[in-house]
Amino acid sequence: MNILDTIIEHKRVEVAERKAQTSIEALERTEAFGYPVRSLAASLQQPGGTGIIAEFKRKSPSKGFINKDADVTAITEAYTNYGAAALSVLTDEHFFGGSSADLIAARRNGIPILRKDFIVDEYQILEAKAMGADIILLIAACLTPADVERLALFAASLGLETILELHAETELEHVCDATKIVGINNRDLKTFAVDLERSLKMAAKIPGDKIKIAESGIDKVEDILLFRRNGFRGFLIGEYFMRQEDPPKAFEAFVNRLNKEA
Repeated sequence: MNILDTIIEHKRVEVAERKAQTSIEALERTEAFGYPVRSLAASLQQPGGTGIIAEFKRKSPSKGFINKDADVTAITEAYTNYGAAALSVLTDEHFFGGSSADLIAARRNGIPILRKDFIVDEYQILEAKAMGADIILLIAACLTPADVERLALFAASLGLETILELHAETELEHVCDATKIVGINNRDLKTFAVDLERSLKMAAKIPGDKIKIAESGIDKVEDILLFRRNGFRGFLIGEYFMRQEDPPKAFEAFVNRLNKEA
């Protein structure tokens, strides 16, 4: 069994347990469930924006802890102040050291927030709304095309946006009318190996009306400039900043370089 299969198997058990603990009605009664949704699509298309979706991430299955004691409030506030187009917050606890509390803490910032998790059930989308998330992630590698369409339409019914994440060309069939934002993950979730060329190779095969995002393995301004030339509007970066001694300063320096060279 590969890493992704292990995560999904655990996730299905985890979701079943949470369903038994907290009803849908209870989720719908939370204050955050009624919050207005902030649009990632609009943020990524804003003239002069960085396009960076800055991720808060404590650990990964392949590398263990990256920044175990990171302060989610201080880091996401700095990301926002220094020009992030959106925030991504890991909420998977078992494999990534995240939590719903991290996302709730990051909600105080005034930019869109992605709930970064392994979504396999509508219940998780209701949870995302109850946390105050604006966007969910659907990973093609662990869903059928029918699953993607069903879950994306359900998210839209709640006002949430969706990022459809692809890795292999065979997953292009998952793209549908309900998935307006498409991310290409340079990291193979089955092996966690990174190949930056993947985004560029697949870019031309994504319909032109979709907003394209490059994900994982981006650690240089030159990477973003190259992706922009190939039609990408968003760039999800997490590990590069989180593994620095001072993530806020690292992010500020990166954005300053990007603004000078753009």
